Amino acid sequence: MLLLTLAAIGVLGYAVWIWRERLQQRERASQERFAAFMKEVKPPPVVEPRTPLAAPREAPREAPSTLAPQKLLFEAAAKAGEAGEPVLAIQLYARLLSRFPETALGAQARAAIEAQKAKLAKA
Repeated sequence: MLLLTLAAIGVLGYAVWIWRERLQQRERASQERFAAFMKEVKPPPVVEPRTPLAAPREAPREAPSTLAPQKLLFEAAAKAGEAGEPVLAIQLYARLLSRFPETALGAQARAAIEAQKAKLAKA
């Protein structure tokens, strides 16, 4: 009877140990995914030169913070066009062009609008 009790305690201890290992693995994987996500979302800090004689940097044409919404609008409009929703696609392309008139995606958006209008005229 004593041997059976010891075996049951051993099995229970082993099950708890395995459960804790799996929980720790999940936690580590979750932290790694979160760190990778944060690295994608938050750009690294820009280190300014400390020397007073350094040449000033040129400002980027478009701030990185405005590039993400442009891409999202463009991709959403493209998917709407692929899904057979030309009216919605035209609206999304128009919103992209109205919010960001000097966007690098402007030529592609205008061409896509014309293609969607042609699709809409056929229907």
